[in-house]
Amino acid sequence: MKKISLAKKIFVALILGCICGIIFNIAPQNYFLDHIFLDGIINLIGQAFTNIIKAMVVPLVFVSITLGVASIGNLKKLGRVGSKIIAFYFGTTAVAVSIAIFFTKFINPGSSFHLPNASQVPISHEQKFSISKIILDIVPTNPIESLAQGNMLQIIFFAVLIGIGITLVADKAVPVKKLLESMNEINLKLVAVIMEFAPIGVFALITYTFSNFGFEIIASISKFLFVVYLILFFHAMFIYTIMFKFWTKLDIKKFWKKFWPVATVAFSTSSSNAALPVSIEAADKMGVSRDISSFTLSLGSTINMNGTAIMHGITVIFLAHIYNIDLSTADLIKVVLMSTLASVGTAGVPGVGMLMLAMVLELVNIPVEGIGLVLGIDRILDAGRTVVNVMGDCICTVIVAKLENELDEKKFNDV
Repeated sequence: MKKISLAKKIFVALILGCICGIIFNIAPQNYFLDHIFLDGIINLIGQAFTNIIKAMVVPLVFVSITLGVASIGNLKKLGRVGSKIIAFYFGTTAVAVSIAIFFTKFINPGSSFHLPNASQVPISHEQKFSISKIILDIVPTNPIESLAQGNMLQIIFFAVLIGIGITLVADKAVPVKKLLESMNEINLKLVAVIMEFAPIGVFALITYTFSNFGFEIIASISKFLFVVYLILFFHAMFIYTIMFKFWTKLDIKKFWKKFWPVATVAFSTSSSNAALPVSIEAADKMGVSRDISSFTLSLGSTINMNGTAIMHGITVIFLAHIYNIDLSTADLIKVVLMSTLASVGTAGVPGVGMLMLAMVLELVNIPVEGIGLVLGIDRILDAGRTVVNVMGDCICTVIVAKLENELDEKKFNDV
């Protein structure tokens, strides 16, 4: 087993988890199987794996972004790198939701679909979309509280400020910078140790998920599910590939090979934040400078949500068909803009995309209760869109590293 790569181990665990989950789903109800084994042991292992990865996220994001900004060492270069990565993130998100709307209108998955009692599913209306609120939420009033609560936007803002301060102080801040470098190495070493247990964690997470979703619920809305994964696949395989080849001229197959462990963690946890430590490790293997990756990947896990934007676009058109609502061109433009902006405020944790979707639906006067039609399979959809979210982070990071001459192409090509 030691000769088998970690990526292959995770892949085997993923397949075994799918098979075991489906078998457990169709098996007769049994107290030991359902409550002791699945809800107890399997769920415990899966959640423990997810929690230990998430536990690394806050220290990793704070240290890596602070160090990344400080290591750039030049505020002009920081502005250049920051503007490029934000342009890539927002640009790809707008393209993603536009493609989703175009294909969904053409395929029309909601033309002959109906589920009863969808309006009985409760949807939260507590949070309203506001650009000013998003901007204010970025600026922390208490950085310690932000770290304790895991508020990623505020943590990133504070980390950037500290990094700029280290850059401005220069030589006097050398001890602090060395401390951060040591902390960063400790974080990455711990991530490497945790990833050795990834096959077990992935097996548990996938087994538990598939044991709760049998063939019946997947078959009942197979067309909608197919459209979502088709467009996610198209965006990942074609849009990202075109971007990657145009800006880097490198072999995309080598990128996919090194990205695979990240994809499996993203798929099984449905969390961009949980996949962040593995993304940074993969970027190192791709030859991306740590100065670039520590900044761009941490930022991307919070504001780059291409997969979530795709889900928004598809669901809006789908529900418009269900409720027989005609959307004007102006409505579709609103959906594109709202989904792009809403991605900034979407935390990289499972299920939060549904809350942001409610805001988009309200904007174009589609009943928010319609989310109940897709809420039951959101866990399956969330897995796919998280992979696209994280893949976008990694693709844009390699492109920016290439443009900034911070990419070791020899290391990238080494398989």
